Amino acid sequence: MSEHRRKPPQPQGGGRASARRAAQQRPTKGVGAGRDVPTASPSGPYADQPAQGSRADARRAAQRGSAGRGRGAARNGRGSGPGGRPDKRLINYPRSDRDGWKRFVPSWKFVSGTALGFFAVITAGTGIGIAMVNTPDPNLAAQAQNNVFYWEDGSQMVATGGSMNRQIVPIDKIPRSMRDAVIAAENESFETDKGVDPMGVARAVWNMAKGGSTQGGSTITQQYVKNTYLDSDQTLKRKVTELFISIKLGVSEEKDTVLAGYLNTAYYGRDAYGIQAAARAYFGKDCQDLTPSESAFLASVLKGPNLYNPDGGIGAAATPEANEDRARKRWAWVLDREVEVGRMDKAERAKYTEFPARVESEQARAMSGQIGYLVETAKQYVMKAKGITVDQMALGGYRIKTTFQKPKVDALVKAVEETRNDFLDEKKRPDLDTFVQFGAASVDVKTGAIVAMYGGPGMDKKYFSNNANTSGVPVGSTWKPYVLAAAMQYGTQNTNGEGLAVDSKYMADDLTVIKNRQGKPLLDNSGKPFKQKNESATPFGYVTLNEAMEKSINVPFAQLVFDVGHSKVREVAKATGILKESMGVGDDASFALGTSTPSAIRMADSYATFASSGTHREPYSVISVEKDGEQLSGFEPPKDQRAMDNAVADNITKVLENVVQNGTGKKAKALGRPAAGKTGTTDENKSAWFVGYTPELSTSVTLFRTDPNSADKKLMSMNGVGGTDSIHGGDIPAVIWTEYMREALKGTPVKPFPEAEPLGVTADSVGAPSPTPSALPTPSTSPSPSPSSSPPTVSPSPSKGGKPSCKPWELYCDPETTTGTTSGSTGGSTNGGTTNGGVIAGTDGGASGSPSPSNSDRPGRPGGSTGWPTGMPED
Repeated sequence: MSEHRRKPPQPQGGGRASARRAAQQRPTKGVGAGRDVPTASPSGPYADQPAQGSRADARRAAQRGSAGRGRGAARNGRGSGPGGRPDKRLINYPRSDRDGWKRFVPSWKFVSGTALGFFAVITAGTGIGIAMVNTPDPNLAAQAQNNVFYWEDGSQMVATGGSMNRQIVPIDKIPRSMRDAVIAAENESFETDKGVDPMGVARAVWNMAKGGSTQGGSTITQQYVKNTYLDSDQTLKRKVTELFISIKLGVSEEKDTVLAGYLNTAYYGRDAYGIQAAARAYFGKDCQDLTPSESAFLASVLKGPNLYNPDGGIGAAATPEANEDRARKRWAWVLDREVEVGRMDKAERAKYTEFPARVESEQARAMSGQIGYLVETAKQYVMKAKGITVDQMALGGYRIKTTFQKPKVDALVKAVEETRNDFLDEKKRPDLDTFVQFGAASVDVKTGAIVAMYGGPGMDKKYFSNNANTSGVPVGSTWKPYVLAAAMQYGTQNTNGEGLAVDSKYMADDLTVIKNRQGKPLLDNSGKPFKQKNESATPFGYVTLNEAMEKSINVPFAQLVFDVGHSKVREVAKATGILKESMGVGDDASFALGTSTPSAIRMADSYATFASSGTHREPYSVISVEKDGEQLSGFEPPKDQRAMDNAVADNITKVLENVVQNGTGKKAKALGRPAAGKTGTTDENKSAWFVGYTPELSTSVTLFRTDPNSADKKLMSMNGVGGTDSIHGGDIPAVIWTEYMREALKGTPVKPFPEAEPLGVTADSVGAPSPTPSALPTPSTSPSPSPSSSPPTVSPSPSKGGKPSCKPWELYCDPETTTGTTSGSTGGSTNGGTTNGGVIAGTDGGASGSPSPSNSDRPGRPGGSTGWPTGMPED
């Protein structure tokens, strides 16, 4: 294309006017290029020379020119918008007078204006909030109400709280020592702050972020305000309201008024609200008579009564021993802190070396007998269900209907105390019969409701631990049904995925080597094969699992747990309600023998799963809760959960019925109605259990020995307790169980258990003999040699110089099977102890005599006996 562009006209003249025109036109060179109009003279110092090119070049130049206009306007517009038009935005952000990233850098005017506006909004909002909130009324805040607990039938059990002195006292009646202790411990800057302490809050957050001490960020003023909102939800609205009220009090009230309000409304434990009530509750005196040491103690309790009241509190961490230890350390720290902040001199501090003595708790006296344990159990259930704090619960106003049935509680107390009084004689045997503890719980099979408990002699007797909610007491052989249930449910490595039948045979001889799932022997710490102990050295040979359960033989279950897998046993136990944290942690042989430590409540509830054909229901202790005239939600009975196949549960029941009819639990036969159960006795005779059930009730009874005032609550052996060689689950626990169940089920129609369907495949352990016609027993087998013709090492005459072999407390004693209560036993070791590298061999039963001689080489049960060999102990 030969068209030539016309040369732009040259500007005429020169000098300053020309220079000014060139300078004015230079910034708009893009505009000129885009519109194809003349620009400044080519001879100007910054003039662009028009390019020679096609129409496409012209279009590109026009596009560049359009962009250039925007850039030029931005550079030269000083707040103008595109095209040189003014920017009419209220807020010039991003900035139109800057390029690139500079557009997003706010100006100092923008920053200062925003900060000023934000401050104005916050100030206005705070002012409005402070003006709208009301200051707390200490008289109303101190009026804690009763919590009323009711039996299952609706009759009142007890009303707690509200009985202590809640007199509001003026600041001049509160000793200086108490004021100094609280300010030093809680809020050093109280006398100078304005109700809130931003640095204190920041310090608390920083300490928590570092994982250090969780110092409170709240001032005394904030804590006082919070005390008036204990029955409110922990919401953002409540926290903001608390902050506003604290600020208002900080600027409008005298410090003495705020401090008196706090000390008069705070909760100190023992149902005491306010300093006057606390002084009466702990020291039996008026608050004005408190010593500096006592004041430091009460200031320590304010840290949290549930964890710092030496009486103990709610939860596993709030034992009397743990609380006492925390309180002592906090008490000493408060006194030292007073010296540190200048509120006590060193000479005064040196006087207080003894932890202050306290009077007996009025609260404990009100909680006599089992009432204290029942109330604490129900309180824990309510707090967990609704997320209620200990302080909120203590403020009162709750009407709590429990599942506890007074006639059944009374029956359980009677069964325990009568047996205990007949059995123990602390004056005659002080070194043996002291510190023996009883615990029991009974659960409704159909609902999971806890209908009765025995927690101990009573809180009024200064025994605050609830033995029905035991922790740390191994359950022994009562754990074996879970191993068998897992084998029935999941099978073993020998059943190809099918359930295992109870007629499968396992080696049962004492000191049998246990093998892992790969068929290799377990090794002890010395590298030698681990050999599992039984309770006696009786050569059982191969027995069915049904017989192993009946006689509570250890070896078959120690092997079975490896064949089925420890994880499967844990799954079954958990499905029936056993808490994971209470299960034994080791994957060893002893796990099958009861190293786990569930509570009596959990054991009763778990066995109820077998009674209800595999349906589990969580244990519960509260039917309904009312607060301020309204029913609270969340207290419906727990929903049913399928824990295992009904056939598995019913077959376990059939096996445990045999334990009662023919085995270690046969003292429970005296109940006179269908019953199933299992006995358990642990290493060194440190605990004994009987857990059993009927179609209506499931009940567990435990017996153990520990000093409740000891620091570690270490279990002690019960060998020799009650004048017997050893205590077994089939003795005292079974007797208590039977006596209670007889009374609890009085008038209830007798009902059989569901018929157990055939289940599983027979899969004998390696080495078990195959049945042959020659191995079958004849219809009438000759018994083993009798004790009279071949005397065992156990004397057939009663021990203790001619006393009858049955003790008075053995209500259903069978003289033919009382070797557990006689002396002179020899033979195999009666207690496994810690065997082979720390593998605990849980034991069952007491000392045994020499085993009966075995009949000729016939396999199976030794001596051809269908019952127990002479001298075989009860579990």
